[in-house]
Amino acid sequence: MTAEKQRLKDPDWKNWGPYVSNRQWGNVREDYSSNGDAWNFANHNTAESYAFRWGEEGIAGISDVKQLFCFAFSFWNKKDKIVKERFFGLSNPEGNHGEDIKEIFYYLDNTPTHSYMKMVYKYPINAFPYDKIRSENAKRSKKEPEYEIIDTEIFDKDEYFDIFIEYAKADHNDILIRITVCNRSEINAPLVIAPTVWFRNNWKWGYNTYKAQLNATDEGTIDISHDSISIKKFYSRNNNVQSVFCENETNNPKLYGTPYPGNTYFKDGINDHIIYGSNTINPEKTGTKASFLIDETIEAGASKTFDFRLSPDGLDEPFDQFDQIFAQRLDEANEFYNEIQSDVVDNDEKNVQRQAFAGLLWNKQFYHYNVGKWLKGDPNFDAPRDFGNYVRNTEWNHMHNKDIISMPDKWEYPWYATWDLAFHCVPFAIIDAEFAKGQLLLLTKEWYMHPNGQLPAYEWNLSDVNPPVHAWSCFRVFKIDEKQNGKPDLLFLEKVFQKLLLNFTWWVNRKDKNGKNIFGGGFLGLDNIGAFDRNMILKDGQHLEQADGTSWMAMYALNMMRIAMELAQYYQVYEDMAIKFFEHYLYIAEAMENLGEGTKGLWNEEDGFFYDVLQLGNGDSVSLRLRSIVGLIPMFAVEIVDHKLLENMPNFTARMEWILKNKPELTKLVSHWDEEGQGRKHLMSILRKNRLSKVLTRMLDEKEFLSTYGIRAMSKVYEENPFVFSVHGVENVVYYTPAESDSRMFGGNSNWRGPIWFPINFLIVESLQRFHYYYGNSLKVEFPTGSGDKRNLDEVAQNISNRLCSIFLKDGSGQRPFNGGNAKFNFDENFKDYITFFEYFHGDNGRGVGASHQTGWTATVAKLMKPRLM
Repeated sequence: MTAEKQRLKDPDWKNWGPYVSNRQWGNVREDYSSNGDAWNFANHNTAESYAFRWGEEGIAGISDVKQLFCFAFSFWNKKDKIVKERFFGLSNPEGNHGEDIKEIFYYLDNTPTHSYMKMVYKYPINAFPYDKIRSENAKRSKKEPEYEIIDTEIFDKDEYFDIFIEYAKADHNDILIRITVCNRSEINAPLVIAPTVWFRNNWKWGYNTYKAQLNATDEGTIDISHDSISIKKFYSRNNNVQSVFCENETNNPKLYGTPYPGNTYFKDGINDHIIYGSNTINPEKTGTKASFLIDETIEAGASKTFDFRLSPDGLDEPFDQFDQIFAQRLDEANEFYNEIQSDVVDNDEKNVQRQAFAGLLWNKQFYHYNVGKWLKGDPNFDAPRDFGNYVRNTEWNHMHNKDIISMPDKWEYPWYATWDLAFHCVPFAIIDAEFAKGQLLLLTKEWYMHPNGQLPAYEWNLSDVNPPVHAWSCFRVFKIDEKQNGKPDLLFLEKVFQKLLLNFTWWVNRKDKNGKNIFGGGFLGLDNIGAFDRNMILKDGQHLEQADGTSWMAMYALNMMRIAMELAQYYQVYEDMAIKFFEHYLYIAEAMENLGEGTKGLWNEEDGFFYDVLQLGNGDSVSLRLRSIVGLIPMFAVEIVDHKLLENMPNFTARMEWILKNKPELTKLVSHWDEEGQGRKHLMSILRKNRLSKVLTRMLDEKEFLSTYGIRAMSKVYEENPFVFSVHGVENVVYYTPAESDSRMFGGNSNWRGPIWFPINFLIVESLQRFHYYYGNSLKVEFPTGSGDKRNLDEVAQNISNRLCSIFLKDGSGQRPFNGGNAKFNFDENFKDYITFFEYFHGDNGRGVGASHQTGWTATVAKLMKPRLM
């Protein structure tokens, strides 16, 4: 067993990790405005002076699991107007396509216990172009791309520092820290380095009076005094360092023009001292925030290394064995990943996969949000809520989150999203199955799940609706874990199944408008994919019957059936639950076919595709013939059951046979589950062979969905011939837009009208593999459509998987498509092997779009690169 796997058995090794957010400003949690303007209440310009309520932010920041104590780096190139203490980006109103980070950094390595971590930040030598980025993006229309920092030409002459930041744990609470600064330019350049420690401010709100303390003792040492923190010393290896102190307190005089009695050394004191030489640091060398200041000149082309240590002990020689421990932890990280990647042959694939895992691990975050306290305010801090108008999350007064959670992207999306998390957990299971299982269970806890059974969506609107993929992820993680450990974790599966029963019931009660097993969940995470906002309340009794919402529920029913069948192999009581979900799946399939007397179903025989249907108040219906991934999602409702599983379930088998004989109207609508496929397998799918073939004909058509880099979110036919639909007297026009959104729907930062999205593509690949598992070579389709080349579905799935992986891998010319043809990113020695995992990708050329570090669900590429043993 590798050293890292051995450490995974001891939870204390995760006491400290990269749990500090990349952006705390601009979040709902920190919004105490009366008008709900979260982006402006605490913004980038005020963040240096504002003490946050619910969490902290920093560059390469680490903290304990309760975020009582934090460490991060700050830098100053002696040209910027502020210390680089946090990553810069545009707020949602500032960006022409929504919020967007404007920094370049890469997550290079990380282990599940965070025993070794590494990232690199590219910090310009010249003044950071804050104003230029803001003004240029403000000028640009929705039809123009984002103006990025690379477009400012600030990196053109290589006048920047590569700042490599590494952590290695000597023990649970003993952390070695190293940065290596490389001057990539041809000029000598100054740099102030400020490694910073601070306490999260939990004393000012009125619940306790205890205030921890930092103090200077010997040169190069800061004492840490906190009754709940085991780390007691912060050491610097470098000579002639200055230690400076202030308080993690809001600078009220600066921000609000109000006095603050008894304290003049505010949160921004160190920043102001560095930039202006101001007398804003405590001469007594004590406070709740402190830095070592290291003022260096890095010679052209040279590198310098700086070492620090957070230790639980007073050490005479704190840097004794420092280099050896660092080398050992790196060796152990290599040993761990060598085992994980033993079946990955290509070195470029190994590099991409390891950075995908690193991004997953770096994007863990301490997430704290007590909605009840947030709504009413604190004893010492009022919340001027205007409940007569819009206030978020008023129905979630019970919710109290205070955990380490996998974030989609700690800058652009520094809050969890339920369906994002489900996808994160699948690649997580390969490297840390216990964490993956813990995350899936977490969202079903009573202090997360609503009493009515709803899972929280995301903090901007906890009551919104994400696709119900939790059960799918739970069973997927369960199987990966079983294969790795040789035994099933039945306790996990039972726990999550019981809670998902509540959630399934919520869906049935809340999202089945007429009680007919047809579901309309609103936007369902797909933002602007419809012709109009699918969350919109329609007039005159109109409502939307969603092909994707209904298909997700068919998938959910099959997922729950399969979990119940698995549990029934050990506990017979679950057999009845398997029957219940099998029948619910049949009723959903029936409803999709017939929405009621005189109305059409979701299937359009003429087009060979599934569409949303708008039900009119007079009983008529309109099929919204917009070809998007909404019509592909029915493929996901597929399950293959081995006959030996049924042999252990006589009651389930008897019920299947009864339905077959007595309910022919149900059985004719779904796959031939009564007929054994190759290897005595049973297929359960809402797509019979004929309809599956028709859907695949559309999906595998290069003029429609099939891109060089995967499956597009919308048919390319709408590039020249847009879809037009009128609702409430407003004409809605939908074009195929392969990259950034051309509308402000849902903020405009995401676009589902053409790009390639990894979560949907991942489910497409897995669904095709399942269909092949049943059909084998008896079902072949043209691939691509019109080529005359017939392939079985496993070959199609592998080809799509390869297309997705190719987004990150070097092509024949040495370019990585996600870089969008940028020569510096593709060919420069100091860029070309670094990977960013974007939110989504250009439908035609694979360029990365949206959140640049959304390694969360885009890390499913790491699973695709894993040969199919799991």
